[in-house]
Amino acid sequence: MDFQLSQDQRALRAGIRDLLSGRFDRDRMRAAHEPGGGVDRALWRELGTAGFFALRLPETAGGVGLGLPESVLLFEQIGWALLPGPLAATQLAAGVVKGAAEGGAVVALAEAGRPVGHLEEADALLVLDGDRTRAVSGGTLRRLVREARPVRSLDPGTPLWRVPDLSGYEGEVLADGARLRCEGALLAAAEQLGSATRGLEAAVQHAGARQQFGVPIGAFQAVKHLCAEMLVRAETARSAVYAAAVTADPVEAAGAKLLADGAAVGNARDCLQVCGGMGFTWEADVHLRLKRAWLRAGEWLTAADAEEVLAADLG
Repeated sequence: MDFQLSQDQRALRAGIRDLLSGRFDRDRMRAAHEPGGGVDRALWRELGTAGFFALRLPETAGGVGLGLPESVLLFEQIGWALLPGPLAATQLAAGVVKGAAEGGAVVALAEAGRPVGHLEEADALLVLDGDRTRAVSGGTLRRLVREARPVRSLDPGTPLWRVPDLSGYEGEVLADGARLRCEGALLAAAEQLGSATRGLEAAVQHAGARQQFGVPIGAFQAVKHLCAEMLVRAETARSAVYAAAVTADPVEAAGAKLLADGAAVGNARDCLQVCGGMGFTWEADVHLRLKRAWLRAGEWLTAADAEEVLAADLG
């Protein structure tokens, strides 16, 4: 069986990379992580126009009619670019929440017992409570926002809010909540994969340019080993994420999320080490990747939850 990307899939991946490169360069990425940054509504609508959120809706419903593997390719590029915002929740809500498919609405993710990201910017919430998923919007959402309290976020690109008990806020119950959680976990894993890949590229670039004792630091064995370990993490995660995208199996998605989380966090840490003293400064981007990786690791499916899924399958 041939698991190489098709020509159309490569073109799709290249198209979103070009769009983000032109509309979300490093200056805009850094601005999005400053106070007052966050979701860029204009870019959000542009993604909607490009079919990002409606990618998996059938053509008869105004969508693109593609599948989960194509979504994974797009979210990998989102992670590479470090674009903030609840993109996975918005794509999963397309066709359910008005405006989500077109990029006119931002749908945030809410999970029981956890702070909610981008709550003030959200037009709706996708609420996960076990295998039950519901969409909260309108007056119910406005009441929730009034009762929520901001909390300090580890990731400067993701403002967080602590909300009351979500069970008191009813909304439209969505079909097959377990499937939505599985797909959300896989899209988050794809973001983590993109971030891990970018961390590897940044480390290799720095190792080739930075010199010590008259030679690039990449010539030293310790740095070579760090970069090699980063490559192994990223490619192992890539195999798992791509395979789970084809099968849509919850157990494989759990394994993919676990590996991708480890790759994103591990590669950001090792990139920081390769960059040395420069890597520890605010001006470097690597700390932003590490913080986003920590945040994404706690969304949709945590390491503990993924391990439980895998252990239950073995039993």
